[in-house]
Amino acid sequence: MSPNVLGALLMMASMACFTLNDTAMKLTDGALPLGQLLTLRGIFSTLLIFALARYLGALRFNLRWRDWVLVGIRSTSEVVAAYFFITALMNMPLANITSILQALPLTVTLGSALVFREAVGWRRAVAIGVGFAGMLLIVRPGTEGFNVWSLYGLAAVLCVTVRDLATRRLSPDVPGMTVTFSAAFAVLLFFSAFSLGETWQPVTPRLWALLAGSSVFIFGGYYFSVQVMRTGDIAFIAPFRYTGLIWALVMGWLVFGDWPAPLTLLGAAIVVGMGLFTLYRERQLLKG
Repeated sequence: MSPNVLGALLMMASMACFTLNDTAMKLTDGALPLGQLLTLRGIFSTLLIFALARYLGALRFNLRWRDWVLVGIRSTSEVVAAYFFITALMNMPLANITSILQALPLTVTLGSALVFREAVGWRRAVAIGVGFAGMLLIVRPGTEGFNVWSLYGLAAVLCVTVRDLATRRLSPDVPGMTVTFSAAFAVLLFFSAFSLGETWQPVTPRLWALLAGSSVFIFGGYYFSVQVMRTGDIAFIAPFRYTGLIWALVMGWLVFGDWPAPLTLLGAAIVVGMGLFTLYRERQLLKG
């Protein structure tokens, strides 16, 4: 098996794990307050990520001040993104919220141009514009299907964009697992404090199983995503992140009986298509 094929399989496995995590979280169906839910999951997932980081020898905290600032920005963005995303996930079909997240390559490209003044040619600029038009088909503002949860999904995209832009500015020698662990620990700390204002609910065996499963899937998602960075040509592998949408469509249909409206599917296809084109153009520019 070539490194590129292996890398593509690892990327698809990572996307599958993250989608299965979302499925497990959605299956809790609001039985636990948000703070309690993310605190309990955070305990499991933070310990697993810590164990993985130690196993890989990738946990190092003697970072430069500039990198700590960026890690702080990234972790804060992760906390806010978790709040918006999980809230939207609990109130929207799985495929719909996943479709919204597919805009990330476009928003990161746009953010790089606006914040870092990176050059964006007219082809990528057009792709971003068309991609955002596809986003409007997914959320459909002004229609009966549009609600506040769509805005929560868009807010999650904005937060993850800030997170990814901060990640791009980290020094190359900062271990990825240190960054991942810091974000997971920040989410755990914040929602532990957040949960103090809630009335904790009894956790049934079914909920414990879902929380444990969710944590294992997050662990798998991060593990596979770390291995992806060590395998093959990332420019070849990156497009396979869109297989997460296929997983979301399948799980949404099998587990929740949801199937997106035709306009949502059309919008998702446009967003994915423009994202793939943007990745292709970035690869061409790197070659040139």
